[in-house]
Amino acid sequence: MCGRYYIDEEISDEIEKLIRQAEENLYRESAAHLQRIAPADIHPSDEAPILFAAGGKVGCTWLRWGFPIQQDRGKKLVFNARCESAAEKPLFRESILHSRIAIPAAGFYEWDRSKVKYTFHRKDSKTLFLAGCCRQYRDGMHFVILTTNANDSMLPVHDRMPLILEPDEAARWILEPSRTDTFLRKVPSLLERSTEYEQLRFF
Repeated sequence: MCGRYYIDEEISDEIEKLIRQAEENLYRESAAHLQRIAPADIHPSDEAPILFAAGGKVGCTWLRWGFPIQQDRGKKLVFNARCESAAEKPLFRESILHSRIAIPAAGFYEWDRSKVKYTFHRKDSKTLFLAGCCRQYRDGMHFVILTTNANDSMLPVHDRMPLILEPDEAARWILEPSRTDTFLRKVPSLLERSTEYEQLRFF
């Protein structure tokens, strides 16, 4: 599950590094999007920076989080897709095949059954790259985040987590469709877990 994550100015450094490795001209095209990045919590329906395929290279733009769908009871926003089944479902199939993206984040939040809020981030890097995909709607492109089974660092809080790419995997996920199945089966690296306050214990 991934229902909220956060960004800060430092993720722009990692995005810039990836884009500059691809092409200097493409970096100049993405520069305005990088300048928009500021500390913020990102919720479903918000716009957020993403990395996408741009002429065989990696570029940066902003898309809206969540696929809007119409149901009998009204509209619903789908903001996650299970990596185990996404390639088989009509809502996600074409996006997985042709419109894979990476979502940079400083970290993400999850709540356990007791409604305790936890923050997850990497100890060895200032940026997480979350695997995702996007598709076109009337108001523009929207994206979803792919989720997978929780690893040992996540399991005490929730049984699902975002599919996290290593920094050197982000471009390959976006640009190399032959690797898609392998990435969909990967186990994310262990993360650091913290809470905003110390829980009191009574003995």
